[in-house]
Amino acid sequence: MNIKLKQILRWVILGVTLIFLANALKDNWLGVTAIRIDKVGWAILAIATGVTLFAHTWAGWIWTWILRDLNQPIPASQFIQVYLKTNIAKYLPGNVWHHYRRVVALKDANVATGAATLSVLLEALLMAAAALIIVVIFGRRFAVNTNSLTVRILQLLSLVIILAGIHPRFLNPVISFLHKLKAKKTDTQLTGAFSIGRYPLRPLLGELGFLLIRGIGFILTLFALMPLNMSQVPILLGAFSFAWLLGFVVPGAPGGLGVFEATAIALLQHRFPSAAVISAIALYRLISIIAEAAGAGLATLDERLAKS
Repeated sequence: MNIKLKQILRWVILGVTLIFLANALKDNWLGVTAIRIDKVGWAILAIATGVTLFAHTWAGWIWTWILRDLNQPIPASQFIQVYLKTNIAKYLPGNVWHHYRRVVALKDANVATGAATLSVLLEALLMAAAALIIVVIFGRRFAVNTNSLTVRILQLLSLVIILAGIHPRFLNPVISFLHKLKAKKTDTQLTGAFSIGRYPLRPLLGELGFLLIRGIGFILTLFALMPLNMSQVPILLGAFSFAWLLGFVVPGAPGGLGVFEATAIALLQHRFPSAAVISAIALYRLISIIAEAAGAGLATLDERLAKS
């Protein structure tokens, strides 16, 4: 029953997303087709692609920080390559295959299964926490009354909850519970559950950097289509982070496909020209896929050159 409900939910999310995107495109079709990109615009798009590739490389490096915090001394360059090679697998149905392949690669390198699984879970959790932090910081941009004391108190409270939620005092009991639950379901004996020894401040800051770099790539994509000013950067970063977060957590959206686009359009179409927003979001998805494919290809090439 649960499996059927999940499948129905995925199809509902996909259907609603496609309807929204199709309607937005229909309403702005003439404006989208009228947009032209000049030579400077193409150069900016190329830079956005490079920035996005750098963001994924940076994320792979942060993953190695998490592993070292779990007392797993792995070679950073090798597992940045693993990260880049597996990243493209997130577009496969299920949205878990990139995580699975990373765990397998770690196990092949004699990293304990518990530490390998925990590193992947922590990376996802810290990414989500970083996105939430950015959304909270720039959340007042989406509020109707930006001077509301209630809004500011809620923002501060949300930020405190986020930062406290990734403290070892709260995370370790959750990790222990999940470890016991897995052992019970698989009918295996408990071995030592891995835990976090200190507050993951450095990886959290690293994931904040990842989201900000990704956001810069998105802003550059929009900038290639229309002029922007610095006062618009905060709202773009906030909207991007919120859209990215929903695409990250909503089920049935491999790589955030559809969910990210629909959320970003909904947040930005009334603040910027709709045609430019829709075009930029479509271009950014293409840029993201190109950057991820390039990262996987370059990592594979570098690995083969090292072996030869």
